[in-house]
Amino acid sequence: MLGLFKKDPVKKLQKRHAALLSDAHRMSAIDRTKSDALMAEAAAVEDEISTLLNGSNA
Repeated sequence: MLGLFKKDPVKKLQKRHAALLSDAHRMSAIDRTKSDALMAEAAAVEDEISTLLNGSNA
């Protein structure tokens, strides 16, 4: 019953990944260096997502 209200870490990371990609796209016209940094952070979050998904399927 308590697991019913537990948040899914994958969904949280997917929302963060989408937000980072959106920010990177917006920053690409303003500051390319910041855009690249946001893209790198989004790639790191994507790696975390794939690790969680592969770990739960194994």
